[in-house]
Amino acid sequence: MSNADRHRLIAQAVRDSGSVTVLELAELTGASEMTIRRDLDTLAAQGVLERVRGGARTALLRGEEPPFALRAHEAVDAKRRIAAEVAALIGDGETVLLDSGTTCLEVARLLRGRPVAVMPLSLQAIRVLGDSPTPTTLLVPGGQPRAAEGALTGPLTLASLSALRFDTAVLGCCGLTAADGLTAYDLDDAAVKKAIIASSRRSIAAADGSKLGHTAHAHVGPSTLLHTLVTDTTAPPDEVAAFEGLGTVVKTV
Repeated sequence: MSNADRHRLIAQAVRDSGSVTVLELAELTGASEMTIRRDLDTLAAQGVLERVRGGARTALLRGEEPPFALRAHEAVDAKRRIAAEVAALIGDGETVLLDSGTTCLEVARLLRGRPVAVMPLSLQAIRVLGDSPTPTTLLVPGGQPRAAEGALTGPLTLASLSALRFDTAVLGCCGLTAADGLTAYDLDDAAVKKAIIASSRRSIAAADGSKLGHTAHAHVGPSTLLHTLVTDTTAPPDEVAAFEGLGTVVKTV
């Protein structure tokens, strides 16, 4: 088992159970207890979990957004499939507004080097696109990055968005239902997502199945604002049908 796979398994175990011991994780992964202790120290430094004597426990409160480092280990294959489909929907020559989040970061990797103009709204995606070879054009917005998340928010970000118009917006999702629409964990993030939609001709939501059927507390807008939803086969069938009933194009990968 690779380090990345082991870290992913440990993070999921801690999140599911709330707390686990070093011995339990050693049995789960087949690694030595010494290796598990090093893994826990690494994941604690990333904010994925909290280190306690003899093991680890979740660092999340109920309703709190999981940290970027934890989400980066979740549904990786699905996110890459979704990103590939989203990238295929973007034509050469388009101007693209790219939201923050782990799935949108995968989209950034696929747009690198293509003849498109991209404004990413996270430090991680800016780094990916920062040394893109011609003909990719990188547009860098203003804003203040959220701690450990890298997402750009605040008045400078909103001003950057209001000054420009884009062909396509790619939105990450914290929660998405046909009834309640698009939601976010953070009010500042919700404000940015509203501005993203307002500044774009079409909006594509990139959301793995775990995001559908769930809501966060900050409302962004109704689901009818989304032109296309790209998700994976774990998406709840009733939600997929509801979105299609509202006229949203749903692509399942």
